[in-house]
Amino acid sequence: MHDTLPVHDALAVNHRSYATAGHPLLESTLFQVQEELESLQNRDGHWVFDLEADVTIPAEYILYQHYLDEIDHKIEARLADDIRSRQGEHGGWPLFHDGDFNISASVKAYYALKLAGDSPDAPHMIKARQAILDHGGAMECNVFTRITLALFGQIDWRALPTMPVEIMMVPRWFPFHLSKISYWSRTVIVPLLVLLALRPRAINPRRVDIDEIFTPGSRDARRLIKNPTGTAIGSAFVLLDGFLRRAEIVFPRRLRQKAIQQALDWMEPRLNGHDGLGAIFPAMVNAVLAYTAVGLDARDSRLVTAKQALRRLLSFDGPKTLCQPCLSPVWDTALAMHAMMEAGEERHHPVIKKAASWLAEREITDTFGDWSQSRPGLQPSGWAFQYKNDHYPDLDDTAAVIMALHRAEPQTYREVIERSKNWVIGMQSKNGGWGSFDADNTHHYLNHIPFADHGALLDPPTADVSARCISMLAQLGYDRHHQAVRRGLDFLAAEQEQDGSWFGRWGTNYIYGTWSVLCAYNAAGEDMAAPHIRRAVAWLQEHQRADGGWGEDGASYWPQTRKAVKVSTPSQTAWALLGLMAAGEVNSPTVRKGIDFLLNGQRDGARWHEDAYTAVGFPRVFYLRYHGYAAYFPLWALARYRNLTTSNTKQPLYGM
Repeated sequence: MHDTLPVHDALAVNHRSYATAGHPLLESTLFQVQEELESLQNRDGHWVFDLEADVTIPAEYILYQHYLDEIDHKIEARLADDIRSRQGEHGGWPLFHDGDFNISASVKAYYALKLAGDSPDAPHMIKARQAILDHGGAMECNVFTRITLALFGQIDWRALPTMPVEIMMVPRWFPFHLSKISYWSRTVIVPLLVLLALRPRAINPRRVDIDEIFTPGSRDARRLIKNPTGTAIGSAFVLLDGFLRRAEIVFPRRLRQKAIQQALDWMEPRLNGHDGLGAIFPAMVNAVLAYTAVGLDARDSRLVTAKQALRRLLSFDGPKTLCQPCLSPVWDTALAMHAMMEAGEERHHPVIKKAASWLAEREITDTFGDWSQSRPGLQPSGWAFQYKNDHYPDLDDTAAVIMALHRAEPQTYREVIERSKNWVIGMQSKNGGWGSFDADNTHHYLNHIPFADHGALLDPPTADVSARCISMLAQLGYDRHHQAVRRGLDFLAAEQEQDGSWFGRWGTNYIYGTWSVLCAYNAAGEDMAAPHIRRAVAWLQEHQRADGGWGEDGASYWPQTRKAVKVSTPSQTAWALLGLMAAGEVNSPTVRKGIDFLLNGQRDGARWHEDAYTAVGFPRVFYLRYHGYAAYFPLWALARYRNLTTSNTKQPLYGM
C-alpha cells in the first residue's frame, strides 16, 4: 500500500527552527558540505558519483558472463550479493527502492542468482519462485526479458514479436525507421536485430535452466504476441506482426546478410571506444553479443574494447559492487558546480576553474550525431551525459553546462557558450518544446507495436528539459520576446497539469518537473504572481509532508498511484525549495520548514541519507538513484536560502 501525500495542514507541528540567516547550524552545514564535496572532486576537475538502477543491470552482467562463458567469479559473487540484498518483502524484486513486485526484474534476478550458484531450494529462492509463479510465471515478463530467455534457450524465439533485420534497409519515409525512434532505442535495437536474425545460443557452461518458474503450458508461443496498449492501432500492429512472421520465412538469404552487414556498419562508427555503444549498458551488452554471433574473432579490437567498456561500468566503491547503467560525470560536474558557486565558491577558485575547464574540453563540435538527421546543416556543439558519447549530446546536459560556464567565466567561454546556444535553439521541436536527444521525435504510433511493450521507444519534448533550455536562454539575456523563449513558454503553459504541477520526465516526478518550470519562469522574467504560477506554488505547498520535507514515489508514474509517497527525501525537498524560492516564497513558513528538514537530516560526509530512487530512465520501466543528488541539491537549496535571506533580492538571479 502507498500513502498519499499529506495536505499542508499536517504541518501544524511544534519544532525549533534553524532556518534563519546566520544561524550557526545553517552556516556550519554549508561549510562542512562544501568542504566535503570539494574533497570528492577528481584531480582533473570533474565529479562523478555512482549511478544505481534496479537489479536487472547486475543480473544482466551475470547473464552476459555466462552467455560467453567468461565468468569472473569474484565479480559474480559481489553482484549476486547486491541482488540478494535488494529482494523485497513480496519475494521478488522492484524497479526502485521499496517498490512493488516487478515480474521482469524478478525473473532476471532469479536466473542470475541460479547461474551464480544459488540453490533453488534456498529460502530466498523459494520465496522468489513463489512470487514469480503467483504473478503468472516467467512468460509474463516484457519483450526484452523474453529475448534474454530465448538467447539462453529457455523459450522459443517464436515467443517474440517480429523485428526483421531488414528494417535497416528501409527508406526514411517508411513508417518504422531508426530516425523515428529515440537514441537509446536505436543503440539497443540495432545489435538486437542481428541477434534476432541469427538466433544464437548462450554457452551457459553450467547448463542452468529455470523451468521451475514457468507455469504449465505458458510457453505456447502462439499466445504471446500481445497488444501492448489495448488500442485499435495496437491490434492492427499485432496483425501486421503475424504477416511479417510469415513473410520473414521467404526473405532472400542474400538480402538478410546484406541487412546484417548494414547493422554492423551502423554500429561501428558509434562504438565509442572505452565508453561503449551509446555509453549505456543494454546497448553495450548487445553489441558484444552481436559481434560474437557473427563470429568476430575474440582478439578483434572492436570486441575487446566493447568488453572493456562494460567492465568500466562496475563500481567497487563502498561495501558492495554496483553495475551501473551508465556513467554520469558531465551531469554530476555541472550540477556540483552550480551548488558550489551558490554556496559561495568564487568563480576564480581552482575548484570552479578546473571544473569549468574539464567541461569545456568535452564540448562536442566535430560529430554530426544522429540528431542531425532531423536538423541537417545545424552545427554540432553540446555535451553528452557520459565521459564520451559524441553521437549523442543531449539538451539537458548542454543547458546545464552552458549555465554553469556562463556563471563561472562568461568571457573565457564566450565562444563555447555562443556555439552551444545556437545548437540548443536549433534543436527546438515544432511544438516549442525540447526533447532530450532529438528534435520532433514524436512518432507516437510506434509505441503501439508489440515490440514496444515498455512504452519508451520515443524521445518527445518534455517540460523539464524544455524548462532547462528556457532557463539557459534567459540566463544568457534572452527574454520572452525572443521567438525560441516565447514558443518554449507557450509549450510549458500547455503542459501544466490540471492540479498546477508539471510532469517530471527525468526526475521523480511532479516535484522535479514543477521545480524545473518555476526556475524557467523566474529566469524568463515571468510575473510570478500570475495565476498559473500561483497554482504551482499552491501544489508544492499542499504536498509538503508533516516532517517539513517532500517526497514522491516511483509509483507516481502510474495514474492509479499518482499521489504515492513513502518518505521525504533530501533531493526532492531541495527541488521543492528551489522551485518555491524561484517563485518568491523565500520567507514563507513552507520554505523555512523545508530548510529545517534538511538541516536536521542525517549525513555521511557530503551526502544526506537517501535510499529512495528519485530519478528516472524511463517512467514505469527503469528508475535511477543518482548518489550525487543527495549531496549537491541540498547544498544548493540551503545556500540559495542563505543568499536570498541576506540580500535585497528575493528571487534567484540564475536560470537554475
